Amino acid sequence: MAARERVAQDKELELYRTILDEPTEYKDGFTWTTILGALFCGVLMLPGAIYLNLLNGGGFGAASWVTLIIFSEISRRALKTMNRQEVVLLLGVAGAMMAAHGGVFGGFVYRAYIVRSDAVLSAGLAGQFPTWFAPPADSPAITERTFLHKDWLMPFFVFGLGTWVLAFIKRYTLGYALFRVTSDLERLPFPFAPIAAQGSMAIADAGDKENAWKWRAFSSGTMIGLAFGIFYIGLPVITGAFLAKPMMIFPIPWYDSTTITESILPAVPTGITWHLSLVITGMIIPWWGIMGTGLAIIVTFILNPILVHSGVLTTWQPGMGTVDTSIANSIDFYFSFGLGCTLGIALVSIFQTAKAFYKSGKEKREQQKELFGDRSDPWAVPPGRGDWSLKLCVVGYFIAGAAFVALWKVLVPQFPMAFLIFFVFFFTPLESYLNARLIAVNGQHVDIPFVRESVILLSGAKGLSVWLAPNPEENYGGMAMSFRVKELTGTKFTSLIKADLMRQPLSILLGFVFWGFIWHSSEIPSAVFPYTEIMWDLRIKRSLILWSATTGDGLVETMFEKSFKPMILFAGTITTTAMFTILRQFGAPIMFVYGFVRGLGHSCHVFILEIIGALIARFYLHKRFGRQRVLRVLPIVMAGYLVGEGLIGMACVAVTLITKAISGLPL
Repeated sequence: MAARERVAQDKELELYRTILDEPTEYKDGFTWTTILGALFCGVLMLPGAIYLNLLNGGGFGAASWVTLIIFSEISRRALKTMNRQEVVLLLGVAGAMMAAHGGVFGGFVYRAYIVRSDAVLSAGLAGQFPTWFAPPADSPAITERTFLHKDWLMPFFVFGLGTWVLAFIKRYTLGYALFRVTSDLERLPFPFAPIAAQGSMAIADAGDKENAWKWRAFSSGTMIGLAFGIFYIGLPVITGAFLAKPMMIFPIPWYDSTTITESILPAVPTGITWHLSLVITGMIIPWWGIMGTGLAIIVTFILNPILVHSGVLTTWQPGMGTVDTSIANSIDFYFSFGLGCTLGIALVSIFQTAKAFYKSGKEKREQQKELFGDRSDPWAVPPGRGDWSLKLCVVGYFIAGAAFVALWKVLVPQFPMAFLIFFVFFFTPLESYLNARLIAVNGQHVDIPFVRESVILLSGAKGLSVWLAPNPEENYGGMAMSFRVKELTGTKFTSLIKADLMRQPLSILLGFVFWGFIWHSSEIPSAVFPYTEIMWDLRIKRSLILWSATTGDGLVETMFEKSFKPMILFAGTITTTAMFTILRQFGAPIMFVYGFVRGLGHSCHVFILEIIGALIARFYLHKRFGRQRVLRVLPIVMAGYLVGEGLIGMACVAVTLITKAISGLPL
């Protein structure tokens, strides 16, 4: 099948569209290799990934690459090289297995922390959490840190049904339908799909002399990751096994300089995250997106002191670190301004989508003749791709949606049925389509902001249950990208379903076992897990801003009432839409505005190294090696880097887990 011509709308992204051609045949990648790889990754890699996620927030995403390399080499020595489809599916299944490092059971541990956290106690919400969310704070399930207790049965059932079963059906009905519309019917480009497919194809083509450069790039990244991982991960993990507080050369999750710079930059959270992967990420992210983020950081540095002196940022006090400064600024300004900025992006995106629809409708017949060739039916699919009926998608999504509405009504009886129907059968398909189209056109993901929150507030429902029930505002736009990646690699779509049906029960079982062991062995969060100790506290405090909106008694001003300022929200919306309009009039790339909104009001910790990486790529690598070559190589280098860093982490975590297991024995 000839490569299909894709729509071009932004010069900054044009380079990303020609990296890979489409395949001429499709194969089923679900084999015994996939099953054994999932078992290998889950049993041997998952415990270490959970531990690393708690330690530095990164997990071990490279575990899937390690699994892939091991199985690829075993197959090669057995004179049976894995084909591209097996490689791609094994990588996807292994990666999904490793998602359990934070997944559902990580969420249950987080809920166990919520119900007894200091922030919740200070807000007066202790004892108000429903039993289908988490056991009571004084339950043995919490105090003894164990999942083997009857108080966990209801949370397991509710979120098992809402998250695992119904979400699975929706992914392969609505998600697949979105792919058919955006890729097969509208022929949109999906500029980042080739990049997502590059790493796995490097392994598949490793034995091909013509593609040997991919393996060299992967190996180089691995060595860099090994060297850096010794100091960033290895040292704190090993010392944490024997000391009350781990030793760190590079502070995790960041070095906080907010209290040092507060005299010249009041209310500005400053610091740096010392992670080398951020430099490589900056080299890959489109230049104008990074430049927009850089400008946003400069504006934040200038704006926050002005807001302090003008009496807007009144909650901030000298001596506050990054977490407290971020929360204080959110309450006074950035909660509302950020909502406005996101709303502005949503409005612009909807306008662009409507404009594109109008333009495509005007030239519909001409485009169909040009794009579909001899195919008279625009809904026809390539033979052998493993597609299924769109009618089945409609019926399946309706059944799953109706079951979700019934579940919500049982959990939150006072919530109006009309709002639930709006979310499930109107808003979710609409938002998912808008996102699928944005991803297909320019690689961006944008949610329409504050819809769920607004509906909850308008419903008049009170209590915490409305915030804790499974999220009715779902977005399956990313599934279109996933199907496009599999299409580019020649993988049958039916193999995805088979792999998911095998992988989900396995990941649930292993997540239950390993999360339960680590939680029972060590208090979470604690000084042993520095990332979790800081970030979980920040996460809860941000959540309390919204939770307070339906839990107040009307006598005391809640955090939400302090944070929600309509005029500031309106200012954020106007600012964003004006930036889009002005910059597009001058021909500036759309990603500049996305990057600006991404960085405005946020701490600079992560962005500093990303900007450094972008500068190195722009002014050295691109000039010396060529831009397209750099964009082909760097995603593979990044994959190798994650493998190298992860190998160090896994080796050190193994020592720690063995130590904890031995220390718990009666001998």
